[in-house]
Amino acid sequence: MAQIVVMGGGLNGLTAGMLLARDGHQVTVLERDVAGPRGRAGDLWQRWDRRGVNQFRQLHFMLPRWRAEMERELPGVISGLEDLGGVRTSMLGALPDEMTGGKRDGDERFETVTGRRPVLEAAVAHAAKRTDGLTVCRGVAATGLVTGSESMAGVPHVTGVTVGGATVVHADLVVDATGRRSPVSGMLTAVGARRPDEEKEDCGFVYYARHFRSADGSCPPARERLLQHFEGVSILTLPCDSGTWGVALVTSARDKGLRALRAVPAWEAALSLFPSVAHWGDAQPITGVQVIAAIEDRHRRHVVDGEPVVTGLVAVGDAWACTNPSLGRGAAIGLLHACALRDLLREVGPDEPERLARRFDEVTQTTVGPFYRATLEFDRHRLAEINAEITGQAYEPGDPAWDFSKALYAAAACDPDVLRAYTSVAALTATPADVLAEPGMLDKVITVGSAAPRYSAPGPARAELLAAVVP
Repeated sequence: MAQIVVMGGGLNGLTAGMLLARDGHQVTVLERDVAGPRGRAGDLWQRWDRRGVNQFRQLHFMLPRWRAEMERELPGVISGLEDLGGVRTSMLGALPDEMTGGKRDGDERFETVTGRRPVLEAAVAHAAKRTDGLTVCRGVAATGLVTGSESMAGVPHVTGVTVGGATVVHADLVVDATGRRSPVSGMLTAVGARRPDEEKEDCGFVYYARHFRSADGSCPPARERLLQHFEGVSILTLPCDSGTWGVALVTSARDKGLRALRAVPAWEAALSLFPSVAHWGDAQPITGVQVIAAIEDRHRRHVVDGEPVVTGLVAVGDAWACTNPSLGRGAAIGLLHACALRDLLREVGPDEPERLARRFDEVTQTTVGPFYRATLEFDRHRLAEINAEITGQAYEPGDPAWDFSKALYAAAACDPDVLRAYTSVAALTATPADVLAEPGMLDKVITVGSAAPRYSAPGPARAELLAAVVP
């Protein structure tokens, strides 16, 4: 069993730490931010400041795939989340019966447990405290990498990290879980390693979000899906914990006309124009308009041209790859990635550093790589579609995969079988290829989708929307 250091104690870092410790490794998690306060959800929301997570008070939703994997691997996280007020809901069951056709056997796969980010992190942190073999050091950040003898010609081998610039924490393996703003590329350069192969681009979306609270602890009824698309804008309506929820209007960074949504009156006026979601704003707001922009799609790969740039170090979750968060896949992908690392270490130990580096790259590409690529392609198409619509143009890229995605979205509003197929993809419990393999599904999607409205829920024309929000 290995001595492992995990850099980063957020959702993915603590999850990886628990999985590895439960497999018998001695794990130390280093987290720069201090622990959250004791108390219930309201205390965590109001008093916990995680400066290392810029989306700490933005909208979050945990997909059914995350819930299913977590119940199997770390069930204490789910029970702890529910104890803190996390809500158990269903991406399908919350919808009207006229959409779903009523409850069916197997619909339980669409259930999840979710909450606001501080509550989610607290649940994971509480479970981590009860994990044997896991030590979590808060207020402590790794400042650099320590290297020993080279594992192969010209490739540094990481043997630990420095803390505070001088103290060394030795490790057989270092796991980078520091998130989308990981500093590890610079650390690698400092020890003479090549930089990882990195793809980076502004995803181009802007979120204008607010959180609300009900008087009776209930959540507004869902009249449509959690993520709804309209002409030139998308809207998220996400249940949280303890009778709270979040609503976000998602636009393009190019849309100067909708920058007025930063102001509460404009935001409220805009939401009122969308009948399927307007009622989500009829409650006590607990935030103003929270704006998040300049979100980067980023992908880092530590094997370049077939050769590792370093050994003794791997990256998981957002430190490996991250995208626009509107599909809510980050935590589920991070959990799957951490499980893949845990499983690989049963086959290849840190005492085979070069083989471990190569195999983890291969495992990453096959297990979570497809989810990243699919998310990236969807986001690029959706952004291009929004940008075309705000100029009054039709978006027709001639991409069969995008055409199928659009048909699937449209048909899901009209057919309960297609709705379940669509929700399986959205929940990350199935891939588009899995859906296409279902007998008769492709024909049904094409037939129903071609006759269905492009956007299933009614919404304003652009001129009406602009007139409502521009002073």
